[in-house]
Amino acid sequence: MTYTMIEHASELVTPIGTCARQGKEMRDLQVIHDGAVIWQNDTIVFVGTTDQANDWCETKLPFGEPRHINAEGKTVLPGFVDPHTHFIFGGHRDDEFNRRLQGATYMEIMQAGGGIAATNRATHAATEDELYDTGWERLDRMLDLGITTVEGKTGYGEDTQTEDKMLRVMERLDRDHDVDIVKTYMGAHAIPPRFKGRTGDYVDYLIAEGLPMAKGRARFCDVFTEKGVFELDESERLLRSAREHGFKLKLHADEIVPLGGAGLAAKLRATSADHLLKASDDDLLAMRDAGVIATLLPCTAFSLRESYARGRFMIDQGLAVALGTDLNPGSCYTQSIPLMIALATIYMHLTVEETVTAVTLNAAAAIDRAITTGSLEPGKKADILLLDCPGYKHLSYHFAMNLVDTVIKAGKTVRSR
Repeated sequence: MTYTMIEHASELVTPIGTCARQGKEMRDLQVIHDGAVIWQNDTIVFVGTTDQANDWCETKLPFGEPRHINAEGKTVLPGFVDPHTHFIFGGHRDDEFNRRLQGATYMEIMQAGGGIAATNRATHAATEDELYDTGWERLDRMLDLGITTVEGKTGYGEDTQTEDKMLRVMERLDRDHDVDIVKTYMGAHAIPPRFKGRTGDYVDYLIAEGLPMAKGRARFCDVFTEKGVFELDESERLLRSAREHGFKLKLHADEIVPLGGAGLAAKLRATSADHLLKASDDDLLAMRDAGVIATLLPCTAFSLRESYARGRFMIDQGLAVALGTDLNPGSCYTQSIPLMIALATIYMHLTVEETVTAVTLNAAAAIDRAITTGSLEPGKKADILLLDCPGYKHLSYHFAMNLVDTVIKAGKTVRSR
């Protein structure tokens, strides 16, 4: 049996638990000075001080020594979890991005045939191997930034065949790459041109073909609940059918207009509602009462030059908040955890403690993985980061910089400076 011990960490910092932390609980981090963590194969078996770890080894390992990793001067954290991405896609939309910088709105570009529709065409044209290769490169960058588990959505296919291709690519990458991938079916991302003016018929198509295709392969079903795209009745019909097929539920909610998607998420007791830039107070409180996680995506608001979601208000009202990058080729072409942390702490007014919880345990809960990952505790997977800084508060202080020194995924060192 192989044991490894990180020892002498300046700080070992982690939230605790197997479910999302709500409200003020998000500030409750376990901070251990001269910290240590021991794992066997891919599972954590001990967390405490270095002295306590040495005592544990004398008791539990009388005939052997663990492999030692000296973390002196460094901070140890759980691996980051990104609970909202669209990282499998074809093509790029740099022209659109620069048009937006000159004043064009996201919806104007979308209505002119750009936006999601443009990526749909490029993704349809791309081969499975091409999508696999670009997906691999994006996962590599995620690992460099400390992301050890990621959610990936379909949604750039205007037909079931392309959606199936996207799922096959994520299945292959999940098998081959070190990053764990939680898959989400999002056929309800945009209305294909052939269904223009017939959104109800497209929902029928997704129920008849898309959900059966993705059943048992994707953990979640997500829908872009937005004015002029999938409105409340259409979203609810699709999501209720998805639940009957065994999917857990997510919603893109109240990003552009206050439609009431957050309220629908509460009504359906979805796992998470994401974006929430325009969500009403009443709907947010309903989410809190229903146990729906608010997944906030500050890099998207930054990219679109929109007001940020009210993270401070949500936490003060007792919601569980997670943070995700929303990596996608249109509104948010970045997987930068450091930028996301800077925006969350400086502009959304989260404390650094709340932010750490939001990118680890709560992010894991938002993709139904908190039982196995998102914190450093015995029994959880050994997904561990060593940061090149003496304390976790440097995550906000040394802002927008990648402080990741070493990434350990499932007990293996997969990145090291």
